[in-house]
Amino acid sequence: MNIPTSHQLITHQGVPVAVVVPYAEYAAAFAGFGAQESTEATVPHEVASRVLREQISPIRAWREHLGLTQADAAARMGVSQSAFAQMEAPEARPRMNTLKKVAQALDIAPAQLKW
Repeated sequence: MNIPTSHQLITHQGVPVAVVVPYAEYAAAFAGFGAQESTEATVPHEVASRVLREQISPIRAWREHLGLTQADAAARMGVSQSAFAQMEAPEARPRMNTLKKVAQALDIAPAQLKW
């Protein structure tokens, strides 16, 4: 068996397309990558793309992603549906305290609403 001990460049029609590295080097470079649960708040592609493409608020995108109506989310927060509608309007700029309450109602992290 021939075990490479240095980098190997793979080309296709004279263009580099891949590099083979020794496993020990690969393992050292990516040790723990993906092995531990991330504590960083992330946003699903579906939510982010709707906010950017449709110019809707992150609150609305998350609510709809989670399959909730405005009335459902409002009930979880203990506010009226119309009050919740104002919070998720594109021009709304809710305070951090409000974002925390919305995040709690949607069972997400506040950072997932403010980006």
